[in-house]
Amino acid sequence: MPVHYVTYEGIKFPPAYNSEHSLSFAHNEFLVRDDDIFNITYPKSGTRGTVWMTEILSLIRSHGCPSWSQAVLNSDRMPWFSTRLGLESALSYPSPRLLTCHLPRHIFPKSFSRSRAKVIYTLRDPRDVVVSYYYFSKMCNSYEDPTSFEQFLKDFLNGELPHGSWFEHVRGWMEMKDTQNFFFITYEELKQDLHGSVRRLCWFLGQDLNDEAISSVVQNASFKAMRENPMCSSILLPADIMDQTKGQFLRKGICGDWKNHFTVAQSETFDRIYQDRMQGLNMTFPWDR
Repeated sequence: MPVHYVTYEGIKFPPAYNSEHSLSFAHNEFLVRDDDIFNITYPKSGTRGTVWMTEILSLIRSHGCPSWSQAVLNSDRMPWFSTRLGLESALSYPSPRLLTCHLPRHIFPKSFSRSRAKVIYTLRDPRDVVVSYYYFSKMCNSYEDPTSFEQFLKDFLNGELPHGSWFEHVRGWMEMKDTQNFFFITYEELKQDLHGSVRRLCWFLGQDLNDEAISSVVQNASFKAMRENPMCSSILLPADIMDQTKGQFLRKGICGDWKNHFTVAQSETFDRIYQDRMQGLNMTFPWDR
């Protein structure tokens, strides 16, 4: 069955939970509050980076106590405000709100620029993003089943996948890197030093957690804990949305899996395009070293 994507501002979005109205409302009419906290990623930015950061932020909000995270679906704790279902939740939520999305900067709510809301942006090695996105597309029925990894990689490099170009997404958001209400971190940094990363996030959010609470955040946001928590592993999703017989939603949670998938030629092509598209950003990420 072909998938008929929703298109907004030239970007394709999965049809199961997005609509032109929800995207347009999020962009033009959604009122950002000063105490909103936004969790933003390009899709598949690590252990589903969006899911990982959702768990971390939920646990920080509850001072390390896991009861909220274990009792309430992550999409209810942190609504996807640009989607049909998430928009309704986000509008009815009391402040302070935790909100999440994959939106690129240019179609993010216009009211954000007049607010003091905070953004947390998580990036990941784009080669690992491609691999994770490829397997996710095979099991999620809102995405076209990839014909081959080679074609999927070409579509990624050309910015033709749902949610648009990774390069434009990153460049758009990183324009904010020097503003005080913007915090960016890489999946690789989270993997290398979760404890230190949680401390930095607490400081950015103005949350004074003691050592015991921070340790509890780290423990309950581990890959193992998330995989065992049905509130964030998506095992509760119906098979017509997520066919988990085709793979696991929280698949591996490792860095460098791209080396098991890229040919030498694909790696060389990727490097060439990456260098060209990231020119002028003047930033070094862990995967650049």
